[in-house]
Amino acid sequence: MSTNFHAGAFGNDQNSQMRFQVVLPADVAAISPVVGWVMRLVGELEIAAGKEFEIEMALREALANAIVHGCKGDPQKKVECTVAADREHGIQIMVQDPGSGFDPKSIPSPTEESNLYSDHGRGIWLINKLMDEVHHESNGSVIRMRKY
Repeated sequence: MSTNFHAGAFGNDQNSQMRFQVVLPADVAAISPVVGWVMRLVGELEIAAGKEFEIEMALREALANAIVHGCKGDPQKKVECTVAADREHGIQIMVQDPGSGFDPKSIPSPTEESNLYSDHGRGIWLINKLMDEVHHESNGSVIRMRKY
């Protein structure tokens, strides 16, 4: 499995900024190493102090959705994840897959009685609850999330 990491951090303690990009194979085994790496770098800036759980869970869900649904689990396909962080804009995460996308409004709510015991369908709902801003682009194959 090959994962490419590209990172840049700059600034000082008052205005630390960071931007990095990860391209990973569509393999669920790549999620934890990427999330661990992202969270380590985010933690170094202390921008997300006290919000690490929300960011980590949303990132895990977005990557899992991209791999499982966007790439249909095909490890030949790639998922791109870009993270930018600074004190003014918080943590901004973009996850993009090569899939055809989906309509986020078509996903049934996991809080409806008929869906309470479903074994899937909670990722988008969780991301929306955990992050401060969530936007879907390119017919749903791109998700942009922000945590202040």
